[in-house]
Amino acid sequence: MIKNYIKYFLPLSIVLFSTLTSCKRVFKEDNYVAYFGGEVLNPQEKYVLFLKDGEVIDTIYLDKNNRFMHKFDSLAPGLYTFKHNPEYQYVYFDKNDSLMVRVNTFDFDNSVVFCGRGDEKNNFLMELFLKNEADRSIMYDNFDKDVKSFIKNIDSSFAIRKSFYLKRKAEIGWDENFDLVAKASLDFHHITKKEIYPYAHQFRTGENIRTSLPKDYYNHRKEVDFNNAVLTNYSPYIKYVSVMLNNVALQSNVEDLNENSLENNITKLNITDTLIKNQKVKNVVLNNVAMMYLLEDQNMYNNQKFIERYLQLTTDTKNKEEISEIYNSVQNLKVGNRLPKIELVDTVYKPLDINTVINKPTVLFFWTSHAESHFSASHRKVTELQAKYPDYEFIAINVNDNIANWKNALKKYNFEGVKELHAVDFETIRKQWVITKIHRIIVLNADGTIKNGFANLFDVNFEQNLK
Repeated sequence: MIKNYIKYFLPLSIVLFSTLTSCKRVFKEDNYVAYFGGEVLNPQEKYVLFLKDGEVIDTIYLDKNNRFMHKFDSLAPGLYTFKHNPEYQYVYFDKNDSLMVRVNTFDFDNSVVFCGRGDEKNNFLMELFLKNEADRSIMYDNFDKDVKSFIKNIDSSFAIRKSFYLKRKAEIGWDENFDLVAKASLDFHHITKKEIYPYAHQFRTGENIRTSLPKDYYNHRKEVDFNNAVLTNYSPYIKYVSVMLNNVALQSNVEDLNENSLENNITKLNITDTLIKNQKVKNVVLNNVAMMYLLEDQNMYNNQKFIERYLQLTTDTKNKEEISEIYNSVQNLKVGNRLPKIELVDTVYKPLDINTVINKPTVLFFWTSHAESHFSASHRKVTELQAKYPDYEFIAINVNDNIANWKNALKKYNFEGVKELHAVDFETIRKQWVITKIHRIIVLNADGTIKNGFANLFDVNFEQNLK
C-alpha cells in the first residue's frame, strides 16, 4: 500500500499543497477553509457526491484525468460521506484539513487511501472498517456455539482490534471529537454481535439460551448514548440499534420469534419512542425500522396498521414521504399486477422490457458482486431448481453494480443456463421493485403477472411458490 501511496499520490499531492494550501500553514480561529480532492480509477459517474447526514452538500465533477478538487470556504469539523455511485465511504474532517482520496471502483473499499492533512485519522477508520468487515464475514458460525465459547471468541476478537485502536490513538494523538467516531466503529461492531447472538443462536440451533446468559451480558447498553446526534447516520450505530431493537422485541414477545411480524415491529417502534428522546435520532431509527419492515412483511393489512403507528411517532416530513413511497410501491406489487417498467440490458447490452419477454412461469432473483457468497450460492440454488422445475424460466438480475463489475463476475463464475440481465439504474429498481435486500425473489405467472412479489430463495418453503 505504501508503494501505491507514493506512486499515485505524490505527484497529485505536490500540486495540491503547493497551489492550494500547506500542512504547516497556521489558520485563524474563525477560518474553517478545507479542501477535498482525489482520483477515481475506473469511474462509473462523472462526479463525486459530498454529503453530511445523508444530505448532498456538493457535487464535485471529475476532470479529464478522473481527478477532482473542491475548496470549502467553511466546513465544520465532523463526519461526512463521499459517494461515487453506487459506493460510498466516510471521511472525517478536522478544522482546516486538506484531504485527498484515491479509490478504484473495481474494489472500492479495499482501495480507499487518503493523503494530506488529516489522512492518518481517515486511514485508521478505513483499516478498522476492513478489519470489522473481515470479522463479520466469519462471525455467523460463532452464533452456533454455546454461551461461554461465543463470549470467549468475540472477546478475543475485540481485544485484537482494541489493541490496534489504542496503538493508533497514541501514535496519531487525535482529539475527543474524533475519538467518539473511532470508538463507535470499534465498540458497536462488538456489541452488535452480542445483541444478535441470543436470537440468531435460537434460529440456527433451536436452543433458547437467554436464561444461560451471564447477568452482566447486556451491561453495554448502559454505556450507549442513544441520543447522540453526532452518530445518528453512522452505519455502525444504526446497525447496532437495529439489532438491539430486534433482540428486545423478540425477548418481549416470547411466543413470537418472527422478527418480521407486525407485533414485533410495532414493539420496535414503541421501544424507540420510549428509549430515544432526541427527535432527530428518533426519526432516523424509526425510519430504519419502517424500511426494514415494509420490505419483509407483505400482508397489506399489516402494512397499513404499521404505517399508521409509524406516522404517529415520526416528525420528519422527508422520511414520511420516503416511507409512503415505499408503501405505495409495495402496493403496486400485489398478486396479479404487472411489474413496473425498469431499464434492463442483457449481456450484449440490448435494452429490454421484462414484461415483453415473459412467456412462461418465471423466477426473478437478484445479486451483486458486493455480496459474492450470495451471488455464488443463489446461482447454485437456481441450477438445482432448474432441474426440478423445467417449466420455469430463471432470470438473474444484477443490481448495484457497474457494467464492468457485472461482466467480470459473470466471467469469473461462468454459471450456464441462467439468463443474466443488468439493472441500469439501481435507485429506480430499488424504489419501483422495492429491491433493498439481495435475497428477494419475484415469482411471475406465464402471462407476466405477479404470483409472489416477496419470496426468499433460501426459505425452506420457497418451492411451494413453484407448485
